[in-house]
Amino acid sequence: MNKKVISAMLAASMAVSLAACGSTATSEATSAVSSETSSTVASGESAASGSYTGTPIKVGGIGPITGAAATYGNAVKNAEELAVKEINAANGSDVFDWKFEDDEHDAEKSVNAYNSLKDWGMQVLAGPVTTTPTLAVAAESVNDNMFVMTPSASAQTVIETGDNVYQICFTDPNQGVASADYIAENALATKIGVIYDSSDAYSSGIYAKFKAEAESKGLEIVTAEAFTSDNKSDLSTQVAKCQEAGAELVFLPIYYTEASQILTTANKTGYEPIFFGCDGMDGILDVEGFDTSLAEGLMLLTPFAADAQDEKTQAFVSAYVAAYGETPNQFAADAYDVIYSMYQAVLETGVTGDMDASEICEQLKTGYTSMTFDGLTGTGMTWDASGAVSKDPKAVVIKDGAYAAM
Repeated sequence: MNKKVISAMLAASMAVSLAACGSTATSEATSAVSSETSSTVASGESAASGSYTGTPIKVGGIGPITGAAATYGNAVKNAEELAVKEINAANGSDVFDWKFEDDEHDAEKSVNAYNSLKDWGMQVLAGPVTTTPTLAVAAESVNDNMFVMTPSASAQTVIETGDNVYQICFTDPNQGVASADYIAENALATKIGVIYDSSDAYSSGIYAKFKAEAESKGLEIVTAEAFTSDNKSDLSTQVAKCQEAGAELVFLPIYYTEASQILTTANKTGYEPIFFGCDGMDGILDVEGFDTSLAEGLMLLTPFAADAQDEKTQAFVSAYVAAYGETPNQFAADAYDVIYSMYQAVLETGVTGDMDASEICEQLKTGYTSMTFDGLTGTGMTWDASGAVSKDPKAVVIKDGAYAAM
């Protein structure tokens, strides 16, 4: 089955709803966002009405703004900066004081960044971005009773760390289950190959749930090929084994850098299965040197599509492009929602910057578990006491070199 047929098939079949949900350097905000742009961004309408008059609340951000996962981290950093500037401008005085640290997608560096932000006076953490660093930071945050909301660390174990840790992204188990359900319900393939990172909590967590659900849906996983963070420079063996096993569809619960290698290798060998990814695939079109035509027809679960025509999405995309010169991805949208949901929770619970971090944490937990938030990545979002979010999913397919809403 060739990719053109696959793309058309996916576009035609997306009629069902998915259920799904991934040395210390300081990056100071440098880009300007005009107040004129701020006033047009519809997401601000989701925050509670009113104004904030207290001492600014110190919000820290952590993520990879250098290294292999920098596409994720820079998107989060930019969107957090944009949201903070909009909120402060609309309020007429500063609600948030914000600072972002680079963790290079490394757990130890992420903990160092967390400690650096604590020294700065951080009272709330909007991050980290990727799962393994978030698990390390979450463990530290429990001892401090610091409120943590990650935009994109989707492992179930993230929120199991402590009741102070929340997610705005879908969890890995939901992504794995939803992917298997969609493949089965739309009869995309019966013979499935999987390539995953066994050393990464995000990737292995999605795969475990996908495997169980695929078996229950009558899908045959003909091969599951693992790699690790120390052994991922050449993934040709994994691709070859999927091809030899006759996999009609290759499920890739991995990040975009490794996925670009896999698509390139498959093209060289003439292997044309359906490629099916999760939210970590978002960013593949920005990989330097990658032939993006090879991603045509690739589908991924994501809570955000930049080409959606609703007013809120288009206003955000316009503001983001004006500020940063590029189209935002789902990591940016999730991060934007993190800051705006925090703003709503602050207004609804009376949090001020005069409180200590632990007091703020207790107030925000009460706020999040009792409020409903309408954002870019979902309307009617709610949170339970575990920190898990409930919201409607979206999906995109890469079509004509861009992410297209399904």
